Amino acid sequence: MAEITVTEHLLLHQKKSPHATGQFTGLLYDLILSGKIIARRIAKAGLFDILGGTGEVNVQGENVQKLDDLANNILTWRMERCGALCAMSSEENADLIRIKSEFPSGDYILVFDPLDGSTNIEVNINVGTIFSILRRPEGNTGEIGLEEVLQPGLKQVGSGYILYGPSTMLVFSTGQGVHGFTMDPGVGEFLLSHPDMRIPQQGNIYSVNEGNRNNWSEATCEVVDWFHTCRTKDGGNYSSRYVGALVADFHRTLINGGIYMYPADTKKTQGKLRVMCEAAPLAFLAEQAGGRAIDGASRILERKPERLHERTPLFIGSSDDVAQVERIYAKYKNKS
Repeated sequence: MAEITVTEHLLLHQKKSPHATGQFTGLLYDLILSGKIIARRIAKAGLFDILGGTGEVNVQGENVQKLDDLANNILTWRMERCGALCAMSSEENADLIRIKSEFPSGDYILVFDPLDGSTNIEVNINVGTIFSILRRPEGNTGEIGLEEVLQPGLKQVGSGYILYGPSTMLVFSTGQGVHGFTMDPGVGEFLLSHPDMRIPQQGNIYSVNEGNRNNWSEATCEVVDWFHTCRTKDGGNYSSRYVGALVADFHRTLINGGIYMYPADTKKTQGKLRVMCEAAPLAFLAEQAGGRAIDGASRILERKPERLHERTPLFIGSSDDVAQVERIYAKYKNKS
């Protein structure tokens, strides 16, 4: 099979897209370059003083890891200069990042989690960069307002993630299926390795942090109990797998099927995951691959956030597995 680079693949698919612009290609090029730089730093993390925390707390109330800070700085510095963006939003920054007047600006908005699962780096577990690409509403000029950024996930023109692990992978979609690319260190390029990725209709793995069970609602307990006892299509049991890094758990779900769940609980009544930089981009990928993503009742991609760092519960993966969660929650809603 001919080796197809991510840029070649994008150019081929852009011909079919209403968002086919050189600006978009340039945006993705700089995003990929940022990922390559981050991957190189992560590979050497144990050799330099970039493990552990910075001693600071981010806007989410979470302890900032040194590699969080490093990845965020790499992405914001490079993407600010790419010429395709009018604004960015990072999980690590409280406010919208508007492109300074000294740099060229464009029509796109980039929302990202610079290093999801960063606390796992010290134990050498996969981490990743999650990104969402939106387009500024047509005809809008001048300084971009927050309301222009707070778009539902259905408005995304692209999303994906870069997974840093045994191999570095880029998985992304521009609305024409999901495609995976693996970094070839010998040539320094992401090459197509997983074309047209599809989530099986039903899986055999459920992923949830059961350490939170004492804080769950009755409905959530029933959801997880269902996966304890239900049967797969071949009559087997579901297995429990939980990495604790959303991007790693989702990548396994995308390939093998099943479901990833992060429900609301009494401590996190609105859920833990961020709508714009985590749930919406992965929901876009899931649906493009034939899966589903809901907050327990509603489709994630239809949710219009009211705040930049709004949180949500998330149930994402194989369509049959997500449908079962939806049925159980609906039963409890109808009781109330």
